[in-house]
Amino acid sequence: MMKPYGVGVIGCGAISRTYLKNITERFSILKLIGVADPVPGRAEKTADEYGGRAMTSEELLNDPDVDIVVNLTSIPSHYEVTKAALEHGKHVYSEKMMADSFGRAKELYELAKEKNLRIAVAPDTCLGGGYQTVRKLLDDGVIGTPLAATAAVVRGYLPAGPESGWLSNVFCPGGTIPYDMGSYFINALLTIFGPVKRVSGFAASTKKYFTHPANPNYGQELVINDPDSPNLMQAAMEFESGVLATLTAADAGTMLFPEEGITIYGTKGRLICPDPDLFGGEIKLCVAGEQEYRVIPMLHGYSGQETAFLPVPENEDPRDVIWRHSRRGIGVTELAWALRNGRPQRLSNEMGLHAIEIVHGAATASRTGVYYTMTTPMEKMKPLRPGFIGPDAEAVFDD
Repeated sequence: MMKPYGVGVIGCGAISRTYLKNITERFSILKLIGVADPVPGRAEKTADEYGGRAMTSEELLNDPDVDIVVNLTSIPSHYEVTKAALEHGKHVYSEKMMADSFGRAKELYELAKEKNLRIAVAPDTCLGGGYQTVRKLLDDGVIGTPLAATAAVVRGYLPAGPESGWLSNVFCPGGTIPYDMGSYFINALLTIFGPVKRVSGFAASTKKYFTHPANPNYGQELVINDPDSPNLMQAAMEFESGVLATLTAADAGTMLFPEEGITIYGTKGRLICPDPDLFGGEIKLCVAGEQEYRVIPMLHGYSGQETAFLPVPENEDPRDVIWRHSRRGIGVTELAWALRNGRPQRLSNEMGLHAIEIVHGAATASRTGVYYTMTTPMEKMKPLRPGFIGPDAEAVFDD
């Protein structure tokens, strides 16, 4: 019988729920060994609900049964936790981007290289049914030769409420919208087009104020002292394939979530892709000679659609409703299968470093007025095989 890879989760906050549900229920190659969190009692509560052992971070890192550390800590802690895991000989899967700056991400990359370890970095939505289907359509030439793409994520982060603790994860170096939600769009673009050659763009930081009168900082401006962490960015990318793309990432000061996605223009048609924050979503195609878009069915599993029409149980936690379609954790699974089969993982060390350099490059270009030439090479991700859905979907990773 196949021995699963042991997983230790550090960080038992809100996002851990969807990871733990998928790790413990959906994938045969993963086994939850333990969970850790600095907040007293949180690891014990999480272990009671999902299994594994409640541990300190040091106990988890020293446990020989833990092969992969899943780093779900807040942005300011990412670098330290990932570095400690690598120093303890563990492979790492990390939420958000690799670190809070390109310089610190390079340190982690070099440390992993020195120790022959893997770092897979979220988001793993690019491995879901939506963008893997998009990748196949492009590879099959459905819209001819891709020429250009436009992407936009416009959302709001309000420093509201009497408490400000959660703000440390988004209003901090490496946590603003180009890193946070922008990472979903960047990973999707890298998945379908491969590495970027040059970056240009504009970046700025719009003013944000604490708006709740019970907050001790009420009326004060919230300032992030990091020129590489703007909350408004328009990035232009020239891919090595010749495709040109733009990404708008804007913190608009509103909590509305408009329909977002990526539009790709080719020599023979146009493809409207789903929101990269989702594993599935609607894909629309219009080719030369047609007057209307048609919806293309997804050809890959892990889209979340299999539960889309199930009734919501009474008294269900609203967070479970939000993440009902989430397949977060397939990146951890793909990493485990890559280790099993002795091949590179699709969310490669190089891809993680390349992604954060794109944001760094756009911010640098905005300050200097000069194109930024990328310094980090990466190989274009190997696509997942289509057709594996339902209970057998995990077979897609065994290649």
